[in-house]
Amino acid sequence: MAPGHVAYGLRAQYGLFVEPDTVVAWERGRAVPGEQELTALAGVLWCSPVDLIAAATTLREHRVARGLAAEELARRVGVSASAYQRMEDESSWRGTERQTAALAEVLGLGPRALITATGGDERLAELLRSAATTRWQAYVKPVVKMVPLPKRTLESALQRLHTEYHARMVATSSWGASAATGDEGRAYLDDIAGHFWTSVGS
Repeated sequence: MAPGHVAYGLRAQYGLFVEPDTVVAWERGRAVPGEQELTALAGVLWCSPVDLIAAATTLREHRVARGLAAEELARRVGVSASAYQRMEDESSWRGTERQTAALAEVLGLGPRALITATGGDERLAELLRSAATTRWQAYVKPVVKMVPLPKRTLESALQRLHTEYHARMVATSSWGASAATGDEGRAYLDDIAGHFWTSVGS
């Protein structure tokens, strides 16, 4: 279908007045369709919204990809529609552990995708850096609250991060250690989330 045909289909079938140039901008990634436009576009192209999203990363993208209205998702997760909409707009999830588990189930998200979708990547990395450099035991509870995995799995992962980081730093302080060895410790902390996800198998 040419962009003009798609624009016509959006207007005729869904009452959306979209210019062919806008369709071209969507195709080339210079513009992003809104939620209503994405759903209509999927209808015109005889596909699912998920087929039009390269890789969903935000809460909104995951929700739209599954064809759920914000109100429906909020109801199924157990939060008010207005609270959910605010969290989605701000890309900052603040639900309880139970609500977070429900969100993961409804959207079909694994632990890693859930953390990214709820805007928790940087917060988790911060916790992991602290667990690696100080007493890891103090960070079990905050990590358990964020990551929907068994507590024992997370304890083992945090202990492993702590041990690996300190092994690198001990090598730095030994006689004859090069400056590059210290860089290894810093590089380890820079990619702490990658080491964590590998450790828990996600």
